[in-house]
Amino acid sequence: MSNRFSGRTFQWAFILCMLWGGLLLLNILPNKESFFYLSFFKLNIFGKYMAYAILALGIDLLWGYTGILSLGHGVFFGLGAYCMGMHLMLSIGADGVYQSSLPDFMVWNQVESLPFFWQPFSSFWFSMIAVVMVPAFFALIFGFLTFRSRIRGVYFAIITQALAMTVWLLFNQNSLNLGGTNGLTDFKTILGHPLSETTTQRALFAATGIALVFAFLLCRWITRSRLGKVLVAIRENEGRIRFSGYSPSRYKLFVFVISAGLAGLAGALYVPQVGIITPGQIGVLPSIEMVIWVAVGGRGTLIGAILGAVGVNWFRSFLTGSYPDLWLYFLGSLFVGVVLFFPGGMWEVVGKVRKYASGRFKRRRIITPQTD
Repeated sequence: MSNRFSGRTFQWAFILCMLWGGLLLLNILPNKESFFYLSFFKLNIFGKYMAYAILALGIDLLWGYTGILSLGHGVFFGLGAYCMGMHLMLSIGADGVYQSSLPDFMVWNQVESLPFFWQPFSSFWFSMIAVVMVPAFFALIFGFLTFRSRIRGVYFAIITQALAMTVWLLFNQNSLNLGGTNGLTDFKTILGHPLSETTTQRALFAATGIALVFAFLLCRWITRSRLGKVLVAIRENEGRIRFSGYSPSRYKLFVFVISAGLAGLAGALYVPQVGIITPGQIGVLPSIEMVIWVAVGGRGTLIGAILGAVGVNWFRSFLTGSYPDLWLYFLGSLFVGVVLFFPGGMWEVVGKVRKYASGRFKRRRIITPQTD
């Protein structure tokens, strides 16, 4: 581990921890009448943003560093979210509307017994493993078939888009016993603690912050290792890597699986904080929006991916609340503007401003005469 890796990595991890802890303290220490008080609702919103940031890190690892554009990552996010949602639905027990041990939508659809694939999700620990392993295993199968066939570039983007459309159509069907178009909702407890209580939401916020720091350190370790250098080389010239004796498909499969696992983790943290997961969040449009977060923040830079996910979704919350008709126009304009004028994203702009300010400061020090 180089000094550069250890110093800058843990510097950014420390900054993330400080921001996460600061937001949590703003919900605890100030009075509710204070200007600095962060309401329960806003804390919940920030928790959702951090879950999105974990997802963006995975996409940046795949697209920004390896050059593989996936337009179907909503599928992996949704698989993790549905795994968590199934556990939360089973935790309701007989407290539902119909007071049945089955989830309410199954009673409505006249399902007589719990489907076999639901039964393991009554275990919390099985569900925690499944939220990462199910998307990772799905990505392993899909990636093995596509990368072995040397499908890449725009063709890979199109085939992942088709995957998102297919899964979206599949999850909309009531016969799949996953809630159909309404999805899974009306969650009540997690590990016996009511989700409506402030302490539970604070714990979920803290867990999301820890997961974000873990995801950042994992991605940072990968990108700063020899493995990361091979990934960047694949992005720059895959053919040369192949002629050098490496197998690009294995490296691409590895990073695709890691990215899918992070997306599943993000989905699992998203569900209890937002309270719903539907097929609408795993289709083509959400998958494209996820890519835009990374493009706006700055692909190929982990901090940029986090900034993009938080920044774009903050604007989304603001515009959909105040000017709902402008959101899609803004999102499209933002993407086009970034691609045309700032291909490196927000993080590149921050770097240029910092470089310009540093240059001005140095020139001023040279011009200023020295006095005794």
